[in-house]
Amino acid sequence: MYYIVFAIWYLFSLLPLWVHYLISDALYLFIYKIAGYRTAVVRKNLSSSFPNKSEEELRDIEHRFYHWFCDYMVETVKMFSMSEKQIKRRMRFEGIEQINNDLKKQRSITVYLGHYCNWEWVCSLGLHITEGTAAQLYHPLESKLFDRLFLYSRERFKAHSIEMKEAFKVLADWQKEGRYSVTGYISDQVPGFSSMHYWPWFLNHDTPTYTGAERIARILNTSVYYFDIERPRRGYYVVKVVKICDNTKELPKFAITEQYYRLLETSIIRHPEFWLWSHNRWKRTREQFIEYFPDETERKRILSKL
Repeated sequence: MYYIVFAIWYLFSLLPLWVHYLISDALYLFIYKIAGYRTAVVRKNLSSSFPNKSEEELRDIEHRFYHWFCDYMVETVKMFSMSEKQIKRRMRFEGIEQINNDLKKQRSITVYLGHYCNWEWVCSLGLHITEGTAAQLYHPLESKLFDRLFLYSRERFKAHSIEMKEAFKVLADWQKEGRYSVTGYISDQVPGFSSMHYWPWFLNHDTPTYTGAERIARILNTSVYYFDIERPRRGYYVVKVVKICDNTKELPKFAITEQYYRLLETSIIRHPEFWLWSHNRWKRTREQFIEYFPDETERKRILSKL
């Protein structure tokens, strides 16, 4: 079954990108206009994140979000067979010399990014670094078939995928071996209650967040960056490499996580249609967290953990 689906996906990906965008336009009509995929979640997220915007402004963002979301889906399929030359032309990295300089100094690097613009194409980072290993963390999919397909696609451009629960062990082992890495973390996801160590104020919400990226960065003493992605036109992205810090030990606890959310929020406010509004980001509240940990001492222990 894997090889059958692989062949179908590969053949479909060979279509020119302009044909994929025609398919995307058709998907937009079906997913948004007919099926109304997650429109209730999208509208709730947008209205609570931008309370000062008019209904007309919110609907405009909503329309543009679904157009981009359908583009993201076909672009992800297209990545299955894109050449190195093509993806380097369509996903550019500005300021990559900063990362290459840190790698030359034998520093591993932590990179924060969000579910913003095409995060899948960021897997091409390995084509732009001059030494070291490019890696990204991932959650295994429930379907082993599609998990295997996505791993194939994400590792085509010299990137290594690391399962999240194995991240620290793998990266620490690499560092002991003198193998320095650039590792990407998508940290704007909903954590489980026992992983709610910090709550930044993000897009007008009290927001629980993962802090694993900061914890690993501090233990391994990595340089820390944020990838600010822009989409100048359809099918083209520019990653602006923004340094957050050189020395994690100079910053107070959770300062790196806080700075990440400030930078991500700036990116989203600039072009809100490119963030994944269909994700139920704020489904777990602080009130639920308190109910889950009724003992105040236990809550403080969880919230202070890094």
